Amino acid sequence: MLEATTLSAPSEVSMLSLFLQADIVVKLVMIGLLFASIWCWAIIFEKVVTYRRTRGRMDQFEKVFWSGHSLEELYQSLSARTNHAMAALFVAAMREWKRSHETGALSMMGVQSRIDKVMDVTIARETARLEGRLLFLATVGSAAPFIGLFGTVWGIMNSFQAIAASESTNLAVVAPGIAEALFATALGLLAAIPAVIAYNKLSSDVNKIITRLEGFADEFSAILSRQLDERN
Repeated sequence: MLEATTLSAPSEVSMLSLFLQADIVVKLVMIGLLFASIWCWAIIFEKVVTYRRTRGRMDQFEKVFWSGHSLEELYQSLSARTNHAMAALFVAAMREWKRSHETGALSMMGVQSRIDKVMDVTIARETARLEGRLLFLATVGSAAPFIGLFGTVWGIMNSFQAIAASESTNLAVVAPGIAEALFATALGLLAAIPAVIAYNKLSSDVNKIITRLEGFADEFSAILSRQLDERN
């Protein structure tokens, strides 16, 4: 009878059975970590697509911008759209440029300062948009192992309580709580490791995009500054 029980026990050990047999606290930990992992992967997928699309649009805009097209024509073609990243930076600067000339602004330094300020605000807005929800990845990456550790400690506590109640150190009494504890730890690592890796990679991608925006802002500011010098 003992041999039959020993042989059948491994077939009963699965992730689902570990979850169903776990204490309510450990279950809540597992569910929270599972949902955090799913949400992290959704954010990762959305950010990868967004950054790839942003880089493609920036490449396309730069190709048109440096092809020698009139700035006025380019502004007219983009001003009616909902632009992002580099195109939005160009439209914001051109809009301020046109407003300054329409109001008859005489101070070259004042116009240049307002244009630079508008571009800084646009870059800050684009940075906030691109970095949105990255903080969640960082939070999961740092907190998930500790949450999993909490489930581990709770499972081990249940194991010791089972030992005390049964007055036996039989493996059949101790193993379920230990298995639950290890499963909670595994879920914590499953959520944390991809979140940390993705956060570092996506943060690097954002920094590269922002660097390109700042470089374009400096170049475009120099172009507008030369035109201001020519008009004055």
